[in-house]
Amino acid sequence: MLISSQFDSGNIETVDISENNDVRLKIKKDNKSDFFQWFHFRVSGVADAMCRFVIANAGDAAYADGWTGYSVCASYDRENWFRVNANYEEGALSWQIEPEQDSLYFAYFAPYSMERHADLIADVSASPLVTSSVLGHTLDGQDMDLVEIGHGSEGRKKIWLIARQHPGETMAEWWMEGVFDFLLDEDNPVARNLLDNAHFYIVPNMNPDGSKRGNLRTNAAGANLNREWKDATMERSPEVYLVRQKMQEAGVDFHLDAHGDEALPYNFIAGFEGVPSVTKKQLALLDRYQTLLCDMSPDFQREHGYPVEAPGTSDLRKSTDYAAETFGCLAVTLEMPFKDNANLPDAEWGWSPERCRHLAHACIASLAQMVDEL
Repeated sequence: MLISSQFDSGNIETVDISENNDVRLKIKKDNKSDFFQWFHFRVSGVADAMCRFVIANAGDAAYADGWTGYSVCASYDRENWFRVNANYEEGALSWQIEPEQDSLYFAYFAPYSMERHADLIADVSASPLVTSSVLGHTLDGQDMDLVEIGHGSEGRKKIWLIARQHPGETMAEWWMEGVFDFLLDEDNPVARNLLDNAHFYIVPNMNPDGSKRGNLRTNAAGANLNREWKDATMERSPEVYLVRQKMQEAGVDFHLDAHGDEALPYNFIAGFEGVPSVTKKQLALLDRYQTLLCDMSPDFQREHGYPVEAPGTSDLRKSTDYAAETFGCLAVTLEMPFKDNANLPDAEWGWSPERCRHLAHACIASLAQMVDEL
């Protein structure tokens, strides 16, 4: 048996492999940070051999509560990621499987590589509706891609969608694929009508460096990008600095930041209720958007989520609070589960890339119903 993780978004450290294929592992910390929870590795030479894997330091992970009720993602072909039941006790996460092939991949969630990201940008750029550009570069020298969709911004609502500030939350970029599928479908009358009234600014991956390095939460400097919006700098968080600069240039009427939550097995929205200048109109729009989304998708709900911010308790270092306060717009954080959606469970696949895409369709269709109100 061999364990490897020296590839795009790989993360694991082998502690020990016993003669009976009992494997002890550790997740590596994000660079220049104590955060860790994302793992992604390959095991080879294991066809028809019962194997047991133990992540020994799971109890010290950033969100250890997230392991309870969690199932590991596994794939033979790196396209289809099924779930393997896992057990969390005494600070360790363990699972067993008898692989059908010599090579098998495991990950915290279905990975989204920087190669796939590059393919995505190239693919959508072929549409006549798309203008793609590079805002600048990350600390590791990677491109910060911006995709604009529409017939021009003049006289249209400015819609901003960003994802993967936290690179390990790969469901956010799978969600972005659904956004592009919906908006660039020339036979979709809802999309065509929406693009007559709105211009989209989309950053599919806010954290290319963290994504490639196999980080859970930080960039190459060890910065949590969703705590950088108030005082971003090119030295520490160029990703946020560049996107914020473009926002200030273009304007913002709606902002959605796509994330994943380790512990809660639900899809939900976190708002901006605690920002200093919050208005009744903003709160009414927040309520309306969530109501529409509940009606549009049984995968979305409002019962479970984060506590509502009390007045004056916002954190303007976060993108949603920053956008709501700076632009007076409707701004939301969409959270998706690493586990499964407890309201509509799927034991074989859990919350999956396909379901992320479908939720994206519902998110954009809901926005289409209220874009004139923004």
